[in-house]
Amino acid sequence: MVQLHVLFEHAAGYALFAVKEVEEIGMLLPMVEECVTKIAKFTSMVSLAAFFPFKSAQGALENINAISEGVVHADLRLFLETNMPESKKKAMLGVSDSKIGAALQEELSFSIQTGGVVVEILRGVRLHFHSLVKGLTAQAASKAQLGLGHSYSRSKVKFNVNRADNMIIQSIALLDQLDKDINTFSMRVREWYGYHFPELIKIVADNSTYCRLTQLIGNRKELSEESLESLEEVVMDSAKAQAILDASRSSMGMDISPIDLINIERFSNRVVSLADYRRGLQEYLRSRMSQVAPNLAALIGEVVGARLISHAGSLTNLAKYPASTVQILGAEKALFRALKTRGNTPKYGLIFHSTFIGRAAAKNKGRISRYLANKCTIASRIDCFSEVPTSVFGDKLRNQVEERLSFYETGDLPRKNVDVMKEAMKELADTTVVILHLLVSLNYLNAFSNFQAENGEPETPVKKKKIKAEVVETPDDVEAPAAEEVETPAKKKKKRKSEAMETEELPETPVTEKKKKKKKIKAE
Repeated sequence: MVQLHVLFEHAAGYALFAVKEVEEIGMLLPMVEECVTKIAKFTSMVSLAAFFPFKSAQGALENINAISEGVVHADLRLFLETNMPESKKKAMLGVSDSKIGAALQEELSFSIQTGGVVVEILRGVRLHFHSLVKGLTAQAASKAQLGLGHSYSRSKVKFNVNRADNMIIQSIALLDQLDKDINTFSMRVREWYGYHFPELIKIVADNSTYCRLTQLIGNRKELSEESLESLEEVVMDSAKAQAILDASRSSMGMDISPIDLINIERFSNRVVSLADYRRGLQEYLRSRMSQVAPNLAALIGEVVGARLISHAGSLTNLAKYPASTVQILGAEKALFRALKTRGNTPKYGLIFHSTFIGRAAAKNKGRISRYLANKCTIASRIDCFSEVPTSVFGDKLRNQVEERLSFYETGDLPRKNVDVMKEAMKELADTTVVILHLLVSLNYLNAFSNFQAENGEPETPVKKKKIKAEVVETPDDVEAPAAEEVETPAKKKKKRKSEAMETEELPETPVTEKKKKKKKIKAE
């Protein structure tokens, strides 16, 4: 007869329970479910075979991390090998997670059961665990669970591989929300200020510029020729500024009170500040994308690349997707609707916002979207698994898409992907060699400057020369021999060097001696 043992992982340690008898067929009946909820009946079904408490909080965290990843920890292996029956054919182990069950079956060759009666038994064990283990109270068990839960959450946040992607996901979500809000608020400013100056709506189409003009103009009756320069600075067009001035003189808008004008100016000021913040946020997103996914940003743009990462959940998830999934990412509703009605499936999703699909002809949009999705998949995988962030591959992939576009239009054959990747690898190797040379030279210069600063060699001869010059100019006769004594070792060194040069260049020696004699005679 095969005996069932159930493994239960608790914050306090591992527990192994032996199942005596259980009604597997009628487990879902209400009368049988009462056996699990009541401790007296449950102890007649299940008994504690062994318990292995964790020695420390760090050990508990390591074991729980291993279980969550589906890895058999050394403590769990030792615990099961010690307490499970020797004949593995007569024993069956029940676990809650199928992933850890598969790992145990592969490494320890146990017969594993995950569903059915095991789930109900583990429910009862979880409910009565502090009563089944001697010396463990309900308060101590809850404290252990709380402490391990906090440490597990901290470790997951600290070692989250997607933590760089989280900033991009939040930034692009905020950017989309700001676009909607700025558009809504700008329309409110247009409607509000349009009562006073309705002609300005047709002249100025940009929302941010309209709000700035609302701040600048205020009451349209106060506009004059003197304010024409300030209007040109905002509008960046002299003809448009003159049109605004002419329209203000013949406007059919109603008069407005000062208090209403103050509120309109305040609200337009908020809209302008939101637009400025949106530009700063876009620059931040561009810098983050150049660090996290430079190839994807170089290929398809920072905003579209960030939307792909946000929709996938992380850069790792996007790298795992096939090209066919990336192609329709963001068009899930249209896909399922087409599958339901047996219509045409969508050709593109979020990648439609890239410039390539808009530039392609109508008959080639599906082809270029499929090709672009393929290149996006390659770029995301390079960004995800490369150690050094670089945009070399992204630039090459972008050139490939450009060549494919020209092939659809003119028929010129594009280069093969193998040749393009070889060029990219060569260019990457050249750039890394240059960077390594620069780093080596910088390290050498730093080491040399530190060595000079420690020894002080370059500063000493300059100071001695200055001292010599001052000693020679002094009129006192007492300091002169001291200066000569100081100069003697340097003169001896110079003489030795000159003698060595004279031995090497014998034909020039009489010329130098004659010149020296002539100089001595002239000096006398």
